[in-house]
Amino acid sequence: MERFDVVIVGGGSAGCVLAHRLSAVPSLRVALIEAGADTPPGAVPEAILDSYPMPVFCGDTYIWPDLKAKATKDAAPRVYEQGRVMGGGSSINVQSANRGLPRDYDEWAANGADGWAWRDVLPYFRKLERDVNFPGGEMHGSDGPVPIRRIMPDDWPAFCHAFAKGLRENGVAQLQDQNGEFGDGFFPGAFSNIDDRRVSTAIAYLDEATRRRPNLAVYAKLRVERIVMDGATARGVVAIAENGERVQFDADEVVLSAGALQSPAMLMRAGIGDARELAALGIACEVDLPGVGRNLQDHPSLTFCHFLEPRFRMPLARRRASMMAARLSSGVADCDASDLYLSSATRAAWHALGNRLGLFFLWCNRPYSRGRVQLASPDAAAAPRVDLNLLDDERDVQRLAAGVRMLASVVHASGLGRSSRDFFPAAFSARVKALSRVGEGNARLTSVLGVLLDAPAPVRRFLIERFFTRGLKMDALLADDRALAAFIRANVFGVWHASGTCRMGGAEDRDAVTDTEGRVHGARGLRVVDASLMPRLPSANTNIPTIMIAEKIADAMVAQRSASMAPPLAAAY
Repeated sequence: MERFDVVIVGGGSAGCVLAHRLSAVPSLRVALIEAGADTPPGAVPEAILDSYPMPVFCGDTYIWPDLKAKATKDAAPRVYEQGRVMGGGSSINVQSANRGLPRDYDEWAANGADGWAWRDVLPYFRKLERDVNFPGGEMHGSDGPVPIRRIMPDDWPAFCHAFAKGLRENGVAQLQDQNGEFGDGFFPGAFSNIDDRRVSTAIAYLDEATRRRPNLAVYAKLRVERIVMDGATARGVVAIAENGERVQFDADEVVLSAGALQSPAMLMRAGIGDARELAALGIACEVDLPGVGRNLQDHPSLTFCHFLEPRFRMPLARRRASMMAARLSSGVADCDASDLYLSSATRAAWHALGNRLGLFFLWCNRPYSRGRVQLASPDAAAAPRVDLNLLDDERDVQRLAAGVRMLASVVHASGLGRSSRDFFPAAFSARVKALSRVGEGNARLTSVLGVLLDAPAPVRRFLIERFFTRGLKMDALLADDRALAAFIRANVFGVWHASGTCRMGGAEDRDAVTDTEGRVHGARGLRVVDASLMPRLPSANTNIPTIMIAEKIADAMVAQRSASMAPPLAAAY
């Protein structure tokens, strides 16, 4: 048994930040516990460092393989890739460094998260970043731990220029800085990467100097089994090593940074959640908080591919494939502006087949639909039940339909192909994921399939419709509103931006789980600091906003520590 001032559960996008910032206070003894492997300086796996993320994302080594989610109430559960490695999602994601829009955070503040308006969070976005394209000034940081860069238009390959042409001809303006210009437009995507290498939070915040601090202990391959509770007070955690040995960590404060699916599950197993549902599982309720696990959000998304003629292909040796994106407005009644996000990649996979296909991601910003995380069992070894419920609100279906039509118009104007049949829907299915695993067998198979795609156009289109789309044709979908809606419902998925399940809000709000510094309502010695806190999903990938959240709450925790140790005013005389 070891004792710490703070035990952080989860070494992901938030946990690494907290470990770095809190352990900078010499009097604070801090433990960071990660269920996956460590990635210490000088020993970061090449697959994680790679600018192209799909090989590591499509494997099982760095994710929770048993964690599944239902996209809609009628969908079958499928693996929902969440990082299980030091750095968490920042070690396996596409490295997008998207802040979102000021309105996202202003709405947080307006709905009970006091102190989280845009003016409040901007200093922490600046604090975390070292923006190599727009350093300094009011909008950007120049000396933070996370390098952020863009591939500017002069360095775009032909595919990106064609996509830009299609956007421009559809009236979409060109912007330079997605994190500093906030209207509709297309722009070079910002990403957390330098010298064409990923920079996870483990790399950025757990550097050699941080790891040498005597008051910081970093543990890997330890899965936290339970929070040790004394009534409504957290006293520490019990973790299990790979050999089955249990280790107890006593702490003055436990901070859950395990992500929006695991953190609420840990709270519920500790007796914090909806009292009636906990009782049905035989769990004694310590704090009745019905909001735990509710308010789950992800961006409802679809993917599409376009066959690329040789002049649009990029050499596989050039690893960064995603370079540009766009914000668009659906025009659906009573919906926000800039409510669609569209990104592109110059290859659909790492192999010869993927290099012949351009990839497009379309998603809804600020979704209206809400899902839920529930316990399937009180056993910590059982993954929680995750219902994303992505299209529960019809407005999300309508906006995706508008986005599909916009994308088709952009592709038509881009000059990427001579036939609309070369543009087709491409679901991220289990079969596609299996084919995306790095290995000699897949390399040989995809090499053959790639050659077949280069066959004469009638043969290629037969293969696409036989093996990729199962007969679906874009022209038919675009001509039939009901068919398009049915296609969206059958193929929608989340883009791994789970959030909102322990949302911030006032103690009088029965649906809120934490206060504005992550402290769990009704509990003592217990916080949540990760994407769970987001009242509403920003118009962005969640990695950079999650790092911002951790920076801001770490600042508050350090300030509280300093205040508690300050001598009484009279002692100064």
